[in-house]
Amino acid sequence: MLTLNAIKSDPEKIIQLLSVKNFDAKNIINQILETDRLRRETQQELDKTLAEFNEISRQIGKYIKEGNKELADNIKEKADFLKTKSKEISKQLSDIEHQLDELLLKLPNTPHFSVHKGNSSEDNEIVCSYGDIVQFTNRLLPHWELASKFKIIDFELGSKITGTGFPVYKGKGAKLQRALISFFLDKAINAGYTEIQPPLMVNEASAYGTGQLPDKDEQMYFVPLDNFYLVPTAEVPVTNIYRNVILKYNELPIKNVAYSACFRREAGSYGKDVRGLNRLHQFDKVEIVQIQHPDNSYNALNEMVEYVASLLKDLQLPYRIVRLCGADLSFTSALTYDFEVYSAAQQKWLEVSSVSNFETFQANRMKLKFKDVDGTTKLAHTLNGSALALPRIMSALLENNQKNNSIEIPEAIVPYTGFNAID
Repeated sequence: MLTLNAIKSDPEKIIQLLSVKNFDAKNIINQILETDRLRRETQQELDKTLAEFNEISRQIGKYIKEGNKELADNIKEKADFLKTKSKEISKQLSDIEHQLDELLLKLPNTPHFSVHKGNSSEDNEIVCSYGDIVQFTNRLLPHWELASKFKIIDFELGSKITGTGFPVYKGKGAKLQRALISFFLDKAINAGYTEIQPPLMVNEASAYGTGQLPDKDEQMYFVPLDNFYLVPTAEVPVTNIYRNVILKYNELPIKNVAYSACFRREAGSYGKDVRGLNRLHQFDKVEIVQIQHPDNSYNALNEMVEYVASLLKDLQLPYRIVRLCGADLSFTSALTYDFEVYSAAQQKWLEVSSVSNFETFQANRMKLKFKDVDGTTKLAHTLNGSALALPRIMSALLENNQKNNSIEIPEAIVPYTGFNAID
């Protein structure tokens, strides 16, 4: 959530920055400014009423102490009136503050100055590419055919048990999935991240804290009886560890890593791009999260980008890094780099990671602050990234490493699988 002070100090700048995300903020900004004006006027009226009530209450106490009950009784009626009035104004103020919060929640994060506007994902900037795209002479099988051939993933069984988008991993497929999770966790721990095992459901406050609500309400699975949401990513519970926390300067940076199952409704997704593992309702992902000092957050973002790149190099997968344009940037992000791996059989790039800096946007929602070295209290910066999301990593590994009668396992993963081929 953008801070009210930032909006009030330069509303035209906020409107201009949000236009880079193709978001017309003018009307909402004007409503925010008007509602804030009304809030301040109402607060002043409440303060004046309470001050008058307190003065009369003091006088009543004085008269009673002096034994002058008649004078005390004469002004009690006015005290009762002011007490009732203050309650009414307090209720009005609470309603106005709620309206103000609702308006602030509608504004996306402002993009970093380096983000260009663009109109769609077609306008994203390819920052770099790594690895060769091998041209195969024979037709390659897509991963869903390989999964059936080697009996490692059963999509029909998943549909029977739950529904489309809930695959069942079997045998060496299950072992490879588990091996990738362990590999990603171990690499992150060796890179200085502390492992967290978070809950798979969060409350409403947590979903608001990281910005899934209200923006992504329709994409989340909801448990109405308990008012819980299934996590769309470990980012939500892990970042919310620090909700309503004031950290010490020497506690920064905080670097956490977590594996979790992720649940997304993916409403509106259909067609060939959702075949097999391309788009699931339940999938596994290892997430890295950092809480950073504002002065260091963009250095940390670059470090996280380099770290994710190192994982893909270990897996020997061709990849490219894409800087998102404003039109493709998420509601909460200030700057995002996507990682895409090349699928040899599908002959297209598949997104496997997003690494983002949210600056103070999530921290303001969560009231996540720190005491700086000069003693002032400031909002921290939050960052996160997929390191990595497994479904499309799995599909690329299967497709790119297929032979006539086997699928080779990258050397870095063999110590975790205990086998070097699926056959």
